Amino acid sequence: MHTPAEEIGLASGRVGARLRAALLALAPERLRETLQASREDARRAMLLYLHEGHPTEVRILPAPLTLLPEQLRYLHVVALTLHEATRRMLPLWLADANVRSALPVSHGEEGWIRSCWGPAHVRLNPVFGRLDAAVLLESPQWKSSLQFLEPNLTGVGGLHMLPSAERILEERLGPVLAEVDPGLRLTPGQDIRDLLAGQLLEHLEGLGRPGRRICLIEARWADSGPEEQTLLAEHLHRRFGIEVCHADPAELVLDGDEVLLRGEVVDLGYRDYSVEELRELERRGVDVAPMRVLLAQNRMVSSIAAELEQKSMWEVFTDPMLADRHFTPGEREVFRRHVPWTRLLRARRTQLADGAVGDLPEYVRAERELLVLKPNRAYGGVGVCIGSQQDQRAWEWALDRAMAEPDTWVVQQRVSLPVHAFPVLAPDGGVRLQPLHVVLGIAATEEGLSVTGRASEDRVVNVARGGGIAVVMTAHPDSLDSGGGLGRDSPAS
Repeated sequence: MHTPAEEIGLASGRVGARLRAALLALAPERLRETLQASREDARRAMLLYLHEGHPTEVRILPAPLTLLPEQLRYLHVVALTLHEATRRMLPLWLADANVRSALPVSHGEEGWIRSCWGPAHVRLNPVFGRLDAAVLLESPQWKSSLQFLEPNLTGVGGLHMLPSAERILEERLGPVLAEVDPGLRLTPGQDIRDLLAGQLLEHLEGLGRPGRRICLIEARWADSGPEEQTLLAEHLHRRFGIEVCHADPAELVLDGDEVLLRGEVVDLGYRDYSVEELRELERRGVDVAPMRVLLAQNRMVSSIAAELEQKSMWEVFTDPMLADRHFTPGEREVFRRHVPWTRLLRARRTQLADGAVGDLPEYVRAERELLVLKPNRAYGGVGVCIGSQQDQRAWEWALDRAMAEPDTWVVQQRVSLPVHAFPVLAPDGGVRLQPLHVVLGIAATEEGLSVTGRASEDRVVNVARGGGIAVVMTAHPDSLDSGGGLGRDSPAS
């Protein structure tokens, strides 16, 4: 007899198999037409990633990942628990030297953090982020397989690309699938832009400011990254009636206690800048005082609390001493089930992934197959070294390099990434399934949940490294056979 959670995983597997059967039943020319139309739609929607100034089209995978409503609810519960724990990290960091040791910052960053955090942030602490995760949705063990890889707490990428990809796939693939299997009913998830708008408007209301002018602040002349902030501003204005402007930090001006852009007051900022990046601008002669004022006055999303966005945040969750000291039993259970063992890499003794206490560098040297090395504060998959893909000599070289830069790398228990099959046109003109590694990006708020996938042949899955967008859709109960799953969605189920 299967548990309720196992029944849900089995039912999810049946939906996935039904979807793949429908895709393989497509005539090659029909799939070709759908792929071409999707590419043209993506081009019109400006789904672009800049690499050294050159725009690259972002690929939309031609089939969705599917999950069940019960799985969506469980992801929401767990992701929201983790997000709230990350949001509360800064007060713990200020109060506990052991937390500060796990989350080191430069002297300059610490000055910003301490000067920009105040009583107002205790009451209102807006952090809009995304958690990267891996889960075997079609397995009976889907719950236990769910592992959150790292946090992204500011400047979340894909705010235009992801919902645009969802819309394109729904419009192009939906009618095609209906021709093959009318009973397969899939619906796209919640628009991440709506979740962001909810956070922005809620924070404006909490601040009690009379204005509603929001400024999206990013490096407007950057030569790398997604090309989407202007499009995001247009969407927020069109859908929510919010007055949205778009600025580089150098364009902001301080006028007393107010921050102005082209003579107009900025009521709230949404930033794609870390403090360290702002300090670099300051070293180049840019006046970043307006950014500091917005952070200190709690008029920025994400708040200064997001400056602790480090992969080593997971050490605080997986170190029993720190977890017991600062988190509830329910939160600790979520950490135990869904956060992989992670440690900031330096010469020390600590609790290891197997539960024993031992020398950290020696453990890393000996357990290559089980571990991954990651730069603590880099993004885009840069520098990630997967032990199982290296020989011992290369692994030890990577470890020695990391040890020469203490407190800048983490070691993490390796998480097996799920592999999903996506339809492609074969050289012979037929349709075949191509296996790709998939990582989910999960944004959770009290109002809802956005889940989108990234897929790649590479085990380091990132759009910046050539990965594609894998849209996630929820299967309607009608898509299940008589064995379809009901079950509980609490973390302990």
